[in-house]
Amino acid sequence: MTQRKNRNGTSFTVRYGRLGEELRGAVDGWDFKNYVLGTMFYRYISENLVNYINEGEADAGNTEFDYAAMSDKDAEEAREGLVEEKGFFILPSELFWNVLKSAPNDENLNMTLETVFRHIEESAKGSESENSFAGLFDDFDVNSNKLGSTVAKRNEKLVKLLNGVAAMNLGDVRYHDIDAFGDAYEYLMTMYASNAGKSGGEFFTPADVSELLTRLGTVGKTEINKVYEPECGMINNCNNN
Repeated sequence: MTQRKNRNGTSFTVRYGRLGEELRGAVDGWDFKNYVLGTMFYRYISENLVNYINEGEADAGNTEFDYAAMSDKDAEEAREGLVEEKGFFILPSELFWNVLKSAPNDENLNMTLETVFRHIEESAKGSESENSFAGLFDDFDVNSNKLGSTVAKRNEKLVKLLNGVAAMNLGDVRYHDIDAFGDAYEYLMTMYASNAGKSGGEFFTPADVSELLTRLGTVGKTEINKVYEPECGMINNCNNN
């Protein structure tokens, strides 16, 4: 398999391929990618929210503040404002890294994750982002027999999944010039689509194609006023290029 690397030089084949081989088991590759991508997104929005809140507190002079260390009760006071600003809300106890810490000893990890995902989706109800979060984790079935024949075996797989995603170098959410999450998504979609006899291009616009089209569309131009792309599949790549 080609050694696909992100912009940090990290081999996706090694990092994500190894995770897939270790955890997939009876789960078909095309189905398993839902678990990997769902967990990656869970981590991403958790880090994004924490960074947003902590930076705001730091700007206000509270440099020692850490949202992840707050009690859920205190955090609830900020729910309405955060949903208005970010479009969603996650309680401190339900953040990716906090769930990860207790995961090895959580005999009900499958139910914990199911509850966390439901809470995230429900937090957006009534907001402008409601449609974006509705059913967001529907494909992440924590009770699937494919993960294991018993709850204990399913949770064992889920712990490995959380640890595997935690070890991924997705970049710092504060810096948007390195889209490691996007690169990882593209790699995983391509890998699992290929294994399922599909084309990754059915689900996203490959970066190489976006770059080529961007270069062709900007020949002789030093400034671009507008970009129209009805399916929004290559806008970010256009911006990066």
